[in-house]
Amino acid sequence: MQPKYHRVVLKISGEGFCVADGFGLDTKEVTSVASRIKEVASSGVQLAVVVGAGNFLRGYTLSQQSNVSRATADYMGMLATVINALALQDTLEAMEVDTRVQAAITMRDVAEPFIRRRCIRHLEKGRVVILAAGTGNPFFSTDTCAALRASEIDADALLKATKVDGVYDADPATDPHAKKIDSISYLEVLRRQLKVMDSTAISLAMDNGLPVVVFNLKVKGNLRRVVCGENVGTCVKEASEGD
Repeated sequence: MQPKYHRVVLKISGEGFCVADGFGLDTKEVTSVASRIKEVASSGVQLAVVVGAGNFLRGYTLSQQSNVSRATADYMGMLATVINALALQDTLEAMEVDTRVQAAITMRDVAEPFIRRRCIRHLEKGRVVILAAGTGNPFFSTDTCAALRASEIDADALLKATKVDGVYDADPATDPHAKKIDSISYLEVLRRQLKVMDSTAISLAMDNGLPVVVFNLKVKGNLRRVVCGENVGTCVKEASEGD
């Protein structure tokens, strides 16, 4: 295995920790995610992981369906990401992968605070760093957190792990003629309002020239193939001549 990328941020949505349409944590799914991370970390790739919380709750949805304010609901979502982070940490360490959890909100008993230089030092020592609690601010998604952290730690790429095999020109669940896109520019994603990541995350990646690879984490070997630079999923990057 010859990695293309030296340092990456892997964004895993909360759904990656449970079965399809499930809720909470599924042991087999968490173990599967951890095994894929171990495979890549063992190759020498410096890997930071940003976790979502959709397997527990989504702040925006909760605020729309209840009397809980959007800010409070988003903070609740941040706490839920810590649950996922701790589950992933212990599963990785059971596989003998040295791991640290850093959180954007103060939780000293279970996680370090996110400090950029400390995070980079952990990565340089070969540790997997799991980044929890988003940016620490309401109204910002964990996708935006992933783009922010990747930019902060000088990552070579942001890997967006999903349950589909890339970006399509239409919703493949409803349009049988939807076609997968292998490569697309940031501006085209924004112009066409494609559901890759939220617009703030895409704009941040664009401003920092950070390539975003969208791929299906559930397929065994996909993460390894992505870090090796194989044509897996969809790459969002600067437009090249002729595009």
